[in-house]
Amino acid sequence: MSTSAATSNQRIAVVIPCYRVAAHVLGVIERIGPEVGWIIAVDDACPERSGDVIEQQCSDPRVRVLRHAENQGVGGAVMTGYLAAIDLPADAVVKLDGDGQMAPELIARLAAPLLAGRADYVKGNRFHRVADVAGMPAIRLVGNAVLSFLTKLSSGYWQLFDPTNGFTAIHRRVLAELDVTRIAKRYFFESDMLYNLNQLRAVVVDMPMQASYGDESSSLRPLHMIGPFMRGNLRNFFRRLLYSYFLRGFSAASLELALGFPMFVFGVLFGVWHWWASVAGRAPATAGTVMLAALPLIIGTQFLLSWLNFDIASEPKYVIHFDLDGRDGSE
Repeated sequence: MSTSAATSNQRIAVVIPCYRVAAHVLGVIERIGPEVGWIIAVDDACPERSGDVIEQQCSDPRVRVLRHAENQGVGGAVMTGYLAAIDLPADAVVKLDGDGQMAPELIARLAAPLLAGRADYVKGNRFHRVADVAGMPAIRLVGNAVLSFLTKLSSGYWQLFDPTNGFTAIHRRVLAELDVTRIAKRYFFESDMLYNLNQLRAVVVDMPMQASYGDESSSLRPLHMIGPFMRGNLRNFFRRLLYSYFLRGFSAASLELALGFPMFVFGVLFGVWHWWASVAGRAPATAGTVMLAALPLIIGTQFLLSWLNFDIASEPKYVIHFDLDGRDGSE
């Protein structure tokens, strides 16, 4: 379909990953307002042939359909749409699910911080207001709370919440700086995006929103995903520590981390070992043994808390897209 309908004042492109959304995606597209100049629908080897449904039943000239021969997961579909959007003259690229859980009417509000130069990446947050949480299933509430804490550790964005929220907007210049081949293609990709954005020192903000849970089906089960997400987040956490505190920069916080972690581990292991030995031998540990365990533990904890305070305070605060050239050479 043609993408020539965009006018000069339209600065937003929308990417819609399509997998088992044939019953909903047409209604989602119909609700996308005139502020959007381009709509890229990516059929991720959908068994319902969502791409064919869109091409056959949607007459919106803004829509372009891309297809995957094999299913690549929601992240893979989004990345395909992102690569196509990089070559468009849009400023903001919004990711919108095709199942109707995200309100297309919020696209302009989601993209506003990007267009106003206040952020490089914006994501929805269903936890910002208590009233917005009322309609959320309890299992999602608990699962997302755990996943949010893990993502704070791995990404360094301590003020963010709801990391699995897929309603996002990114500035096209920042998108062009990302190495999309290194970003996870399945459900972990939203958290992985935050890690990669932190490495660029991009400013990320939340947009309060309320999710809608209707008759659409979702294959994401937050509690079942805690294990895989924990592995991915721990991997990114240690990578972030290495890159940010020892390779790309070195500060007093680096020393606190380098000294605090081994001291804390030594204090715990030494203390547990001698506690168990005293229990097994029914002989109390000496005061010197207790101090040898307690002192490194206390000092290590203080170092780690000081590092954590530094890490929270060093969250990116200055937008970077002003200093980047677009792929088309625009400034």
